[in-house]
Amino acid sequence: MFSENIYINSNFKNKIDSSDINPGSPPAPPKKITTHESCYRFSRVLFTSLTIYFLLLTILFSIALITLFKKYSQLLEEKAIIKELNFTGLECTKQHSPLKDEVWSCCPKDWKPFSSHCYFIPTDSTSWSKSEEKCSSMGAHLMVIRSREEQDFITKILRRDGAYFIGLSDPGHRQWQWVDQTPYNESATFWHKGEPSSNREQCVILSHPYSKWGWNDIVCSDKQKSVCQMKKIYL
Repeated sequence: MFSENIYINSNFKNKIDSSDINPGSPPAPPKKITTHESCYRFSRVLFTSLTIYFLLLTILFSIALITLFKKYSQLLEEKAIIKELNFTGLECTKQHSPLKDEVWSCCPKDWKPFSSHCYFIPTDSTSWSKSEEKCSSMGAHLMVIRSREEQDFITKILRRDGAYFIGLSDPGHRQWQWVDQTPYNESATFWHKGEPSSNREQCVILSHPYSKWGWNDIVCSDKQKSVCQMKKIYL
């Protein structure tokens, strides 16, 4: 009886082992994705999407901020100049402008407007460098003449018996330069006949010694009157 039981159990074991290695048996079913793994993958996709979204928002916000800064920086700078220089008042005229916030063009009181600039003639006479310092203290610089129309405008309010420093000088080798770095254009110069005449005379005045106004080079230390110029203030 005992031997028979052993034979039966051994035979049953062989059947089980042979079924396990049967090459024709169907493959095991695919492993199911657990709930934990699904949540993890969803979290990664959500995090990536949110990161891209906030990155785009940051870029758009930066572009908007830069545009806004450029639009108002000039206005803020002009208002700061007004406050710093403590002008007693402004004289403004209304004008059409593509920018909605720039509808008034202004010059400080006692300054003369022309095109996009304002002009002032100090009453004292001093050297070229002192004249430029005087203009600079008012947020301006010695006058830069760009056209015949601009020169004709200013000469109408100057005294013919006076001479006035403008913002043109020669640092050496007759390389004339404007104080605001405007390129020196030889086709838009108004020298008197025979001028410039001396390498020692490195500064320029606007004068009327003959029948018309023109430029003359003189020694920079000479004391002359001057003309200051600044850009109009837009409000």
